[in-house]
Amino acid sequence: MRRYFDIFLRALLTGMLIAMGGIVYLSCDNKYIGSAMFGTGLFTVLTFGLALFTGKVGYAVEQKPRYLIDLCVIWVGNLAGAVITGLLIQMTRVGAAISEKAAALCEVKTNDSYLSIFVLAFFCGMLMFIAADGYKNLTNPAAQGLAIFLPVMVFILSGFEHCVANMFYFTAGNAWNPTSALYMLIMTLGNSAGGILIPLVRKGFVKAAANK
Repeated sequence: MRRYFDIFLRALLTGMLIAMGGIVYLSCDNKYIGSAMFGTGLFTVLTFGLALFTGKVGYAVEQKPRYLIDLCVIWVGNLAGAVITGLLIQMTRVGAAISEKAAALCEVKTNDSYLSIFVLAFFCGMLMFIAADGYKNLTNPAAQGLAIFLPVMVFILSGFEHCVANMFYFTAGNAWNPTSALYMLIMTLGNSAGGILIPLVRKGFVKAAANK
């Protein structure tokens, strides 16, 4: 139980940090600057060895089945951190402006089709695995920074769906309801499918080809 509590705390902090990335993104009039600043959240998460669902889910294909429990704990922790941050920001002088922008963003998301949301989340999942795995395996600090910030900027500017970021947006925009909860599930599934694609190919087809 102590191990899962540790995972939860790391995930909780992660949810808060990703939410802070969402806050600065909504605070920037320039979407390019905002997308770059959003990457600060992921940079901090990876630097401090915290637990982000979209950065961890890809490794499910390389781990034992009990890793799925870890992922569930991480998802719940990310949700808790994002929700807490969303509620706290509403208590501040910038809360009204953030809530208004978040609500408009959530309306676009929940008016989209299920297939569109899944595909957009799938692409985001791929990018988040690239960021996490790139930071993990690259040794050059400059390359590590690019591995983090470039995928983040791409997913935001492309309109891809990140389940943890959306946990914050739904909270800050007062948009939680059964419909948004269903969309959250679809986003999570899309992020998961995209996240495991590269490690699945790397583990299976690439190794199989190398052994021929």
